[in-house]
Amino acid sequence: MEREPSRRELSRRESAHHESSCDTLQVWLDQLAEAAQADLEARNQARDEALSKSRELIRLCSSAIRAGHRNVWDEANDLLTQAEAVGREMQARLEPFPDLFYAGYTQDALKELVEARTTLALISDGALPALDALNVPYNTYLNGVCEAASELRRRCLDVMRQGAMDEAERLLAAMDVVYEVLMSFSYPDAITGGLRRRVDQLRGVLERTRGDLTNSAQMQRLLRALEDADARI
Repeated sequence: MEREPSRRELSRRESAHHESSCDTLQVWLDQLAEAAQADLEARNQARDEALSKSRELIRLCSSAIRAGHRNVWDEANDLLTQAEAVGREMQARLEPFPDLFYAGYTQDALKELVEARTTLALISDGALPALDALNVPYNTYLNGVCEAASELRRRCLDVMRQGAMDEAERLLAAMDVVYEVLMSFSYPDAITGGLRRRVDQLRGVLERTRGDLTNSAQMQRLLRALEDADARI
């Protein structure tokens, strides 16, 4: 008859089984930690580079718009070309990490790129960018176009001070068209990236600009009437 194992033997076997289980768990955890460390390190490095690129992109876009308002078009176009190159570099760096590409700071920088490209096209009455030229998600694209329309107010005021009322009318009409199209999007902010809020802001900018243009046109008509009256006397 086979002898039953003693209590000591059972305890030893149980201890050996636990040790084996712990060793297996330790090996598995070590493999997990190594893989996670490599992935997180790569993500962290990509994030740091994307943050740096996004700041550079925003700076270049802002400088390009300012140059366009000053009518320094060679400088504006050069800065815009640099901005588009930085945008492509950022997009390529984040291609393996879609979650980082769709992060707020990345999309904010790409929105600035759309704003700069669209603003310069509108104030120069030049060619608008092809929809797929910048490789930007459509909700980001719409927000950039909305901010470009708001940026036209500055140009309107500048040309009104110079007495170029026809040009001011053209710019106001462009703002109006953008507003009419964008207000038709009624999706939640989580889908549009806060477009509704920007469209509401654009409405206020549009109405103030319309009022300024109306007052300026009336003033010019009054001055012409006074000049005609003086000429007849």
